[in-house]
Amino acid sequence: MRAFPVSLPSGQRYWTVLDEELRIVGVADEYLRHLRFGRDAAESTTKAYAHSITLFMRWCARSGRTWQAGVEQFALFMTWLAHAPASADAATVVAGPGAALRCPSRINGVLTAVRGMVVHAIAAGHGEPGLVAMLYEVADDRDLPAEARGEDGRMAWRMRVRHRLPEPETMVERASDTQIVALLRACRSARDRLIVLLLARAGLRRGELCGLRRSDVHLLVDSRRLGCEVERAHLHVVRREDNPNGAVAKSRRQRVVPLDFLVVQAFDTYEFERMRIPSAASSDFVFVNMFRGTIGAPMRPDAVAELMAAASRRAGLDAPVRPHQLRHAFGSNAVDAGAGIDVVADLMGHASITSSQVYIHPDSSRLRAAVDSVPSPRELGAVNR
Repeated sequence: MRAFPVSLPSGQRYWTVLDEELRIVGVADEYLRHLRFGRDAAESTTKAYAHSITLFMRWCARSGRTWQAGVEQFALFMTWLAHAPASADAATVVAGPGAALRCPSRINGVLTAVRGMVVHAIAAGHGEPGLVAMLYEVADDRDLPAEARGEDGRMAWRMRVRHRLPEPETMVERASDTQIVALLRACRSARDRLIVLLLARAGLRRGELCGLRRSDVHLLVDSRRLGCEVERAHLHVVRREDNPNGAVAKSRRQRVVPLDFLVVQAFDTYEFERMRIPSAASSDFVFVNMFRGTIGAPMRPDAVAELMAAASRRAGLDAPVRPHQLRHAFGSNAVDAGAGIDVVADLMGHASITSSQVYIHPDSSRLRAAVDSVPSPRELGAVNR
């Protein structure tokens, strides 16, 4: 079993699953095509899901089970995921404490992909409806955050997965304000400074950044002349599949991100720099190659990571700052400034507010600062005298 990319005549791509004879696994292919074209998922999503489904199909094949029988023994599959290498025989299990080869978050991700395939297969008539009850149970919403419950406050019922490993709560790996300032000082062009600011002060993803068109950016106080009713400076994050640089916005929903004066000023400075490149005049992409590659062509998403790594080295940082760490910094700073979790979810393009909950938990430095800011009894006694 292996995951494999498929290119269609239209130029669109998705990933599927092949068996040992290099034949397409029909039940997996139907689901992955539905995920890509029926639900408008990104190609990278089908790639991740294809690799996860491959593990399940490989375990079923090597243990002599059909995929339907594999669903009935889902707990055994979880054990195999935790303790067996991907290339090992299905009967091989690495036993002993500390021998787990996959972390809980990775296992849960695999289970999510397999559950999606199974539910789609049953809906298409390829399996018994009773298999759904082996994957889900009916539960109430008392364990959900308050923001995810109904507005009337009454208890509601939902489907909850039966198989899920507890994941340790970890802090998001965000860039500090000191690191962001150091990166800005280490940038060698107005374009690079604008990239850092859009990641750190607008929370854009790499694909959203490189897919940004000039027509998506509205810097006027009143944009009604452009046919836009949104007030003040902002940009629109729009998902497009035909970007020649391979940049694709992850979220299917278009969103508006307000821009502050610092970012607007950086846009103005970059525009003068961009005007010096004749080959970029006809491009509607905001960010173009200026120093290497095809000059004037739209930047590729992987170039943003290379830019961050080079700026981190020039800034003398101990470790390179990744683009997503700047996005995490935006989410954390927005929460620290008093923004609600629903506002943060909209600003960052999260489909569910549960994805934004990681920013509610401050890191250790901010916890220490909060404790240090509390007056001591000695200080309070001095004030009362």
